[in-house]
Amino acid sequence: MNDQTQNRLLTGLATMGPIGYLPKMPGTWGSLAAALLGYFILLPLPAVVRPAVIMVVLAVGVEACTRAEIVLGKKDPGCVVFDELFGQWVAMLPLAAGTPWWMVAVSFVLFRIFDIFKPWPVGKIERSYEGGLGVMLDDGAAGVYAFLGVWLLAALL
Repeated sequence: MNDQTQNRLLTGLATMGPIGYLPKMPGTWGSLAAALLGYFILLPLPAVVRPAVIMVVLAVGVEACTRAEIVLGKKDPGCVVFDELFGQWVAMLPLAAGTPWWMVAVSFVLFRIFDIFKPWPVGKIERSYEGGLGVMLDDGAAGVYAFLGVWLLAALL
């Protein structure tokens, strides 16, 4: 596969195809798509398999987001939303197959709040790592905060 084809493929993955180019709030659109994909792809998997799948998403995302930054000539371009997939799926880890939609919605809202406001150390993580690693890890950290909120709510119910 030549470099031009790899650039197109990895940038397309980083933007989740057309999702990163939807008007206004690409991160929210990416998170919404990730929540829907997570409900149908991630949650039906056995709980012991899900972390491994998320680690694969991280590895692929680092490569795709790094390449997208190079191709698009910007640090963490707004159209790059694969990091939202990673963070949203981290937020959904406490959920199980058959989880009511409203719990998925809670994970979505919590993740968006933490991803947008970037409480410590989310913002620091984003600034501490170059390329796709920084792009992915800050969303992972926001996902951990959301994970804790989802886990706590699930435990209370």
